[in-house]
Amino acid sequence: MTFPNRRPRRLRGTAAMRRLVAQTSLEPRHLVLPMFVADGIDEPRPIGSMPGVVQHTRESLRRAAAEAVGAGVGGLMLFGVPQEADKDATGSIGADEHGILNAALRDLTADLGDDTVLMADTCLDEFTDHGHCGVLDARGRVDNDATNARYVELAVAQAEAGAQVVSPSGMMDGQVAAIRAGLDAAGHTDVAILAYAAKFASGFYGPFREAVASSLSGDRRTYQQDPGNAREALLEVRLDIDEGADMVMIKPALGYLDVVRAAADISPVPVAAYQVSGEYAMISAAAANGWIDGPAVALEALTGIRRAGADIVLTYWAVEAAGWLG
Repeated sequence: MTFPNRRPRRLRGTAAMRRLVAQTSLEPRHLVLPMFVADGIDEPRPIGSMPGVVQHTRESLRRAAAEAVGAGVGGLMLFGVPQEADKDATGSIGADEHGILNAALRDLTADLGDDTVLMADTCLDEFTDHGHCGVLDARGRVDNDATNARYVELAVAQAEAGAQVVSPSGMMDGQVAAIRAGLDAAGHTDVAILAYAAKFASGFYGPFREAVASSLSGDRRTYQQDPGNAREALLEVRLDIDEGADMVMIKPALGYLDVVRAAADISPVPVAAYQVSGEYAMISAAAANGWIDGPAVALEALTGIRRAGADIVLTYWAVEAAGWLG
């Protein structure tokens, strides 16, 4: 018999050995927890398509945020869900200092200070009565430049409420440059921008639309990216970096790991990837049916996103994953 000279299994024999030679790490500090806070509710409201995820009241948000920070999660991303009556064509409640998102940002700033990185979704879709991410023109199409002006208002309001990171997710051309100029002019030069640089028009967002009570009819294909266009995604990443983005995001994650890898290869700033609601829902549903080991698959998916090159991963499992990681 002949025996192999190289035996890679030698480095897999014990948990300690596997830990010693691990090439990709997954730690709680890499994870950001997306959280929803809703106006006009008296108790947390479960999101049916996202088991274990809720729309929070302001008070339950404060408790959940403190738990996440205590678990070592790296940051929190807040989404606001206003009452239906407060939505309008321009999403004005999003920039209102008394609006639910800005009120919640002030709550968490007071509670947590610099113990976490507090991020805000800087988009209009939750706040508009038509559900699009921007202001509509006379033809019913999203007006890019008018929308950027509204994003500046949102970003400044969020910074004033305590957000350390604003996160434009609408995929408007020039949105990062407009927000950077607006923040700087308002004296918020220390507030960072996490740009959703490559956000694809994906079917994986379905459960999220329930989570934010979206009013959208139709789709967002005139501004979100075509799923087949990887080179265009890298153009968007480069443009956002040139405009002053401090971090860039790829969304969704698992179907776009090639884009995450390519972005990491060219980006001088940290790269984030968002494990979106549909990814969470699929794994949760399969686990609930006993078809897979939910925690094991969730951690495997998160490790894969990190292995592809993401420095930061947004995931609804952030707190649970921190516990699973020990």
